Amino acid sequence: MKERIKSLCKEYGISMNKLEETLGFGKGYISKLGNSTPNTTKIKKIADYFNVSVDYLMTGNESDSEKYYLNNETAQVAQEIFENKELKALFDVQRDMEPDDLKALHNMALALKRKERGDIDDCGC
Repeated sequence: MKERIKSLCKEYGISMNKLEETLGFGKGYISKLGNSTPNTTKIKKIADYFNVSVDYLMTGNESDSEKYYLNNETAQVAQEIFENKELKALFDVQRDMEPDDLKALHNMALALKRKERGDIDDCGC
């Protein structure tokens, strides 16, 4: 499990120390994995951080249907958005958000999806 976490850290460009700090773990927690029974709450936090299943961390097996994002690059961008407070706010619908603001976000998302599919309409949106 420690090697999978190490590999994920490398893939996401984060050190194990930074991961421990970000998740509120004691320094060296990940390095000690394998020497004792892991804390399931902490393992779940690590899995959520990297957008993988606990099963993947434990066994190395995960089917694409278990992953939220099928593309690793997309998952990494989503994680970067999640970690950036200003960007996260763009995707975080607030209770007091004005309907026009929510509609604007919805339209931007639809325009990006159309662009991805190659469905460009007359207005260039």
